[in-house]
Amino acid sequence: MEQHNYIVVFITTKDTAEAQKIAVALLKRRLAACVNIVPEVNSHFWWQDKLDSAKESLLVIKTKDTLLPDIVKSVKKIHSYTVPEIIALPIVGGNQDYLDWIDNEVT
Repeated sequence: MEQHNYIVVFITTKDTAEAQKIAVALLKRRLAACVNIVPEVNSHFWWQDKLDSAKESLLVIKTKDTLLPDIVKSVKKIHSYTVPEIIALPIVGGNQDYLDWIDNEVT
């Protein structure tokens, strides 16, 4: 039986409109089974040698690790940031029915 490695991908965006655009693009290409949008997060970070902050939206994407390179490529084409946050974390377990659903929904 083929082993699938599932991931959660986090992407921050300048606003919910951009988050929505990215979510739809990833879902239409079947790169994500599910995308949650958290409308507002307060981000604090270093940028160009200065402390900065911004109100951003956060995408939480459920998918398979094999699709991560395509997700990064797709998001970079759409995203307004010079260096968008696109990070992935492994899913180490969960409801097998949900994980099977991810398999059925992504390419």
